[in-house]
Amino acid sequence: MKSTQKTKYFFGWENWKWLIKELVHIYTSKSSFFSKKRIESSIAFIIGQVGMLWFLSEHISGFTTSDIVLWSGVEFAMAGYIVNQIQKEKKTESSEEPKPEDV
Repeated sequence: MKSTQKTKYFFGWENWKWLIKELVHIYTSKSSFFSKKRIESSIAFIIGQVGMLWFLSEHISGFTTSDIVLWSGVEFAMAGYIVNQIQKEKKTESSEEPKPEDV
C-alpha cells in the first residue's frame, strides 16, 4: 500500500507562495522579509553583468591584454563598490537600533 503522505521538497508550493507573497509586500505598505532597495540594486547589478558579459563575448577576439586587464579592473571595482555599499547599510542600520540602557 502506498502512503498518502506528501513528500516535502524545499521548493514546494508553500515556499513558492511565501516567496511571491513577500515579493508583493515589497511594493505595498506591509512589512516584507526582503529589502526593496537590495532587490532593485541586485536586479540592476545582474542586468549590468549580463550586458558586460554579452559585450565581452561579442568582442573578445579583438581584445588585447591591456583591454582584458582594464575589463577585469572594472569588474573588481564594481564588485567592491557593491560590497562597500552593503557594508555601509549594515553599519547605519545597526547604529540606528536603540541600545539597551545600563541598569
